[in-house]
Amino acid sequence: MNIWLINHYAVPPKYYPLARTTNFAKYLIRKGYSVTIFAASSIHNSCINLITDRSKKRTETIDGISYVYVKTDTYEGNGKARIINMFQFARRLPAVCQDFPKPDVILASSATPMACMAGIKLAKIYKCKCIAEISDLWPESFVAYGLISSKNPLLKLMFAYEKKMYKKADKIIFTMAGGKDYIIEKGWDFEHGGPIKLNKIYHLNNGVDLEVFDHNKKAFIANDEDIEDENTFKVVYVGAIRSVNKVDKVFEVAKLLKNYNIKFLLWGRGDQFDLLRQRATDMFLHNVIFKGYVEKHYIPYIVSKAQLNILFGDHLPIYRFGVSPNKLFDYFASGKPTLLTFKTGYSLIEKYKCGIEIDGFDAKQIAAGILYFKNMNENIYNKYCENARQAAEDFDFKRLTSMLSEIIQMQEI
Repeated sequence: MNIWLINHYAVPPKYYPLARTTNFAKYLIRKGYSVTIFAASSIHNSCINLITDRSKKRTETIDGISYVYVKTDTYEGNGKARIINMFQFARRLPAVCQDFPKPDVILASSATPMACMAGIKLAKIYKCKCIAEISDLWPESFVAYGLISSKNPLLKLMFAYEKKMYKKADKIIFTMAGGKDYIIEKGWDFEHGGPIKLNKIYHLNNGVDLEVFDHNKKAFIANDEDIEDENTFKVVYVGAIRSVNKVDKVFEVAKLLKNYNIKFLLWGRGDQFDLLRQRATDMFLHNVIFKGYVEKHYIPYIVSKAQLNILFGDHLPIYRFGVSPNKLFDYFASGKPTLLTFKTGYSLIEKYKCGIEIDGFDAKQIAAGILYFKNMNENIYNKYCENARQAAEDFDFKRLTSMLSEIIQMQEI
């Protein structure tokens, strides 16, 4: 069976770290599928473009996976140039696809809704089935994060576009567990007079490729004296240092814990990195250390050496549908507990009892949560660690791909 995976950002992980589409391709190929990934030539959050001449496309095979890059303009930031880039990919994709064998199924990601809709239209052209993979509740998330006003007149058109996308897809896979809840709340399901059948909706969360994680944990040792310090309780964050990730919340907590032999070690770069690193210096918070950029293959070792991994954020109503941040599954794979500074619906932390969530950001509660793990009985702590690893095994991409294969093979598809 020939599968096309369409995802605007699904370049090989050596260029950009989001590897969901690549991981699916890897394990689908092992199951005997023929797989091609179609992605934009521009690399998100960089000035790199994989096509530097006038070519309309470029093909590349890495680790046995076939990638097709569609020529798009390079952009920076989240302004007009990025929007143009999104439309370029969707508009140019059909002409590029003509050069490749007809697919049996198209899996189109909503990482950009235009790319997902392009995949749905291509499925009609090639008379095959299309699965829409929804990784973000667009445009609901724009409102939740304050990127657009709920009173913006364009919002009605954006929701109409989203609804049409769900209606036209043969199957829908949400990465968040509450996808059906979302459709019902909108009144888009059959029972509420809408056009969307709930029995075509599935859930496949993000995950971790344990084969790669466990290899990298042994093969790539981070030579860092702080992470190797066995006499300090280490709270680790790995991810972008950007305002949306609320990393600045670490300071208030760190002030409360500066006399407890606890260090906050934060890896990653972003537009707030220099500002926050200087702030830690200005506040004389020697227990907060911004480490900077780290290559992805060192992350398994780093998070596995923590005593506690942390994910910052504010509680947002949209989280009632569940969350699926990639770093959460790396944290699970580390076999160490995780603390979230916000509550979520369909909580994996609560389901697996592998950490704690704080109900509303409160520095005192978060500090108390950290001390809870620091002072915990060893047997109880080890159980949290075992539970975390079990969660990772349940969300191993090898297992998730088997579930995806079952969805693909269903007769109605």
